[in-house]
Amino acid sequence: MAPLPDLRVRLLRDADLDAYKALRDHAIAHHEEAFTSDAATEAQRTAQSYRARLGSDVGGGFTLGAWRADRLVGAITCERDARSKVRHVGHVVGTMVALDQQSQGVGRALLDALISRASDDDELHQLTLSVTASNRAAVRLYERAGFTRYGTLPNAIRVGGRFFDKDLMVLNLR
Repeated sequence: MAPLPDLRVRLLRDADLDAYKALRDHAIAHHEEAFTSDAATEAQRTAQSYRARLGSDVGGGFTLGAWRADRLVGAITCERDARSKVRHVGHVVGTMVALDQQSQGVGRALLDALISRASDDDELHQLTLSVTASNRAAVRLYERAGFTRYGTLPNAIRVGGRFFDKDLMVLNLR
């Protein structure tokens, strides 16, 4: 896919937290089956409560945002565990794209930027994620980026009395 000239991907900062929360609340409300968190609980959180997702030098995690002009249209997070035995594994979480921006390459641009940044970190050897198995577009996005499924957690989440499986995926960076 060709680069999107009007799309800018960069690390999120403190000043972006209000935009991040608005995007997240909207994404969860419209695709609750795609998130482990529920819309009602997340709506109660403050923007500042997401501060830890921005990362730190200690943890090594980070969140990237995709911007069109001054509008945050997508985000993706890589979380890291500080424990030495598992520091080589990054976890891709919270991938989201504004409804009116879907199928326009925003998710792919974010995922490519995350993989590139993770690949530059000599300590990171693999990335993992879980994705709702019935979300074929998201599964295809991850597969095209090189992720492979290593398992499925049946009935991983329940939304409105309906169960959804989660595919567990991994990408080896080295």
